[in-house]
Amino acid sequence: MIITIDGPAGSGKSTVARKLAARLEVAYLDTGAMYRAVAYAGLLRQTDLSSEAACGALVRALRIELDFGPTYARIRVDGHDVSEAIRTIRVSAATSEVARHPAVRTFLVKMQRSEGDRLKSFVTEGRDQGSVVFPNADVKFVLNASAEKRAERRLQQLLVDGEDVTLEQVRENITQRDSIDAIQWQSLLEPGAAHIIDTTTMSISEVLDRLMEHV
Repeated sequence: MIITIDGPAGSGKSTVARKLAARLEVAYLDTGAMYRAVAYAGLLRQTDLSSEAACGALVRALRIELDFGPTYARIRVDGHDVSEAIRTIRVSAATSEVARHPAVRTFLVKMQRSEGDRLKSFVTEGRDQGSVVFPNADVKFVLNASAEKRAERRLQQLLVDGEDVTLEQVRENITQRDSIDAIQWQSLLEPGAAHIIDTTTMSISEVLDRLMEHV
């Protein structure tokens, strides 16, 4: 079974995808981590992230290793575990820029499909999983929430991770990512294309229960 969860940053995709995968005892495919890993490597190498040619060359040169299971998602780049290092707000901002390039997206989509073939059954989340990467998925979801609620959630995650950021900085980052990423999952808003869930006033357990009902 393939289950896709798409939607904007801070809508609860990652948290719910992990919990849904654990509940179903299938792997959790964290595609966002793959884009973050490329952005992280680009920052370290001082790559021109606005250049598609430079970012395309970068992603092709990287050795990206994935280890996804029901309760964990680890990613290594050139032998180094970057699973935690890629979660900073600086990497988040760079990720949106990197993900705009077709050369990067094409490369990583192929990698995601290859990983999907290996895993067979999994929950995957991102912004184009149900529309582009796995269009024939068994169940598709789109999670959304108000921009303010999404910024609040993201701020709490960053503070727990030790990031020194303000709500305003996170709000600006969310707004920037929305303007770039939204087009990737808009097609799933068509009637019957996916189950659409507004998580603004819902707890994680409530969202998980709603997803399980559909599954």
